Amino acid sequence: MDVDLVVGPAGWATRAELLRHVSARTLSTWVTRGRLVRLAPGVLATPVAAQRWRVRVAAALAGRGAVASHGTALALWQLLPPPPGPVHVTVADGRSARGPAGVVVHRNAAAVADRRRAGGLPVTSVERAVVDAWGAGPPTRTDVRAAAITAVRQRLCRPADLAYELERSTRLRGRAELAALVGLLADGCRSELEIWGCLRVLRAPGMPPFTQQRRLAVRGETFFLDAAYDDVQLAVEMDGAAWHGSREQRESDIRRDSLVATAGWQTLRYGYRRLTTAPDECRRDVLAVYRARRRLLGGDSVR
Repeated sequence: MDVDLVVGPAGWATRAELLRHVSARTLSTWVTRGRLVRLAPGVLATPVAAQRWRVRVAAALAGRGAVASHGTALALWQLLPPPPGPVHVTVADGRSARGPAGVVVHRNAAAVADRRRAGGLPVTSVERAVVDAWGAGPPTRTDVRAAAITAVRQRLCRPADLAYELERSTRLRGRAELAALVGLLADGCRSELEIWGCLRVLRAPGMPPFTQQRRLAVRGETFFLDAAYDDVQLAVEMDGAAWHGSREQRESDIRRDSLVATAGWQTLRYGYRRLTTAPDECRRDVLAVYRARRRLLGGDSVR
């Protein structure tokens, strides 16, 4: 019989499913001859399918009432590439925490009860996956940090959700560092460049207060300003090289700045290289323009 046809398009199946079509002796022969590979107790796959990361995850979850968690969940949420090393799954309290080779099993009843679905598989929530992966690794904390920023930017979770999960993880390794990141996300940062700009430029001593991700509606269009000084109608935009480097995006930025100007706002734009290599110059520029607009708009005198 054709093994691939019996197993099906997924490339894997449980032993019970396969026994509906072939005998136990045939299964044993296929395994002995290498035509099927045991991925987990009671789970078999073709040799080709057994090499696929997603098949290994599905096999680890089969029949356990488990959810993919930690870095595995982040990969299923498409926030990270599949991480190297074992697959991480979480089961309810009281269930066996032993897993087959290549699988790490965690216990957490709340995570299982609050299961979501991503990529067709049961997973933990994004916010729980971020917090769990932060303390476990791989992936690295740098990768998890990027995943958290992307998740908030794509509205897969809110900073408040991350803060809630973090509050429940009092023994998390590196907790203070993650808490600082969550605080910056709650303030409105949506990229590493914005975090750099806020910490190294806009929040430096002597700089005026500003609002992040300030919503501005102009002629039926809505924009979100990276940093806004409402009292002088000054916007500061921090442009990542990858996103703002194309001709189309530069033209879009010019159009956006022009529309914002019709509402009385001036925009200062800083690219990645200047912002990260000359933060002092950027800070002086912002402060000089802020003071000039205070004078122009008849605000209180500034030093």
